[in-house]
Amino acid sequence: MNAIQFKQERLYQVLLAPQISEKATMLAEKNNQVVFVVAPDATKPEIKAAVEMLFKVRVNAVQVANAKGKVKRVGRTMGRRSDVRKAFVSLESGQEINFAEGVA
Repeated sequence: MNAIQFKQERLYQVLLAPQISEKATMLAEKNNQVVFVVAPDATKPEIKAAVEMLFKVRVNAVQVANAKGKVKRVGRTMGRRSDVRKAFVSLESGQEINFAEGVA
């Protein structure tokens, strides 16, 4: 299957941040998956291409979840957190992304 070509500027805008949490760490150890917060309009092929381009790894599969923002109260006023789109990226065996590199 041929890789779909995307504009490099777009791929830099797809991944917003890695999701570092207890659940994400457990997925990394158990299933060789990495969790990213991605742009709300990002597609699975774009996410795959962005991860492969930025981290120089091979991606096996991408799963996407939309987390709805929670309603929170601040004093009398009700507020709402933003919706978040998360990508669960499965890496091929032997591939690894280490976010702790360069941290002293």
